[in-house]
Amino acid sequence: MGFFDFLNEKIAVDLGTSNTLITYKGKIAINNPSIIALNQITGKVIAVGKEAGMMRGKINRNIKTVSPFSNGVISNFDAAEKMLKTFIKKLSPISAKAFSSSYNMIISIPCGSTEVEIRAVRESAKRLNAKNVFLIYEPIAAAIGGGLDIMQPKGNMIVDIGGGTTEIAVISMGRIIKGQSVKIAGNIFNDDIRQYIRMSHNLHIGEAMAEKVKIQVGSAIDNLESPPENINIEGRDLLTGKPKQTFLSYKEIGRSLDKSISQIENAIMDTLSEIPPEISADIYNTGIYLTGGGSMLRGLDIRLSKFTELPVHLGDQPLQTVIKGSDIVLKKLDIYKDTLVKDRN
Repeated sequence: MGFFDFLNEKIAVDLGTSNTLITYKGKIAINNPSIIALNQITGKVIAVGKEAGMMRGKINRNIKTVSPFSNGVISNFDAAEKMLKTFIKKLSPISAKAFSSSYNMIISIPCGSTEVEIRAVRESAKRLNAKNVFLIYEPIAAAIGGGLDIMQPKGNMIVDIGGGTTEIAVISMGRIIKGQSVKIAGNIFNDDIRQYIRMSHNLHIGEAMAEKVKIQVGSAIDNLESPPENINIEGRDLLTGKPKQTFLSYKEIGRSLDKSISQIENAIMDTLSEIPPEISADIYNTGIYLTGGGSMLRGLDIRLSKFTELPVHLGDQPLQTVIKGSDIVLKKLDIYKDTLVKDRN
């Protein structure tokens, strides 16, 4: 039995800009959009997750929907705590027992988090009655969740494209040798799509429609072997103000995303240029591990491989690697304790 095994209840949390995932007893118990609907007068929680997402843009003036996270970090602490508290209460074994006492929690954070942001996450978790709060950088959690043995003296490169940030890190012996958070990710892709449709088709679409377009016809290259069919989208005509629909191809979306993807490519090269030659040799042989929801963009692995001249590996269930890795670390803290973010207070 390890030193940390005396703590009974364990919760792993991936506080994503777009989605929040929570594991309990080794299983993903919560997988919901990171959004909450609040009564603006009383502050009462109306809905969280999927239910709140359905209300976005369709509610009255007394109710507002809030996305508590921006660029991978908490931007609205009150809303974040209320949302997370509501999610945790949905875990009935915890709400009946651990929530009234205490539990062990691990939270993944961007590798570019500041000391102020790190402290804020710890304090928010403790206000949720977490007895022990452990933090882990997202690229490390993603690597562990993807099955990599990061404790070995060998370099591994992770590119985790989430909703708010792209986490780029080179890891060896459980630590980040070089890493950075780039504020270009899934939400920026959505903004690019909306802007392109606005400029090219005189059509104003909402965030949900942009996300749908990205998922159904999004592409990083314009010569897919198995291209998706054109998508029919609806929005408001900017000239007449009337509802309007139009068709989009994957090649159009590829053009709209080109600039943002180029920024990610440049950030990857910046990281590669600043690591020791011995680590470079490792990465030349092992390649780049691509994960996160944004990695599912069609052809992105092919494009990155051509740009870097390195093999690029896209794992199974890339949306879940961070939460799975966090859960593994929480269960084996005696093995992975050196991978945790140190508390400098």
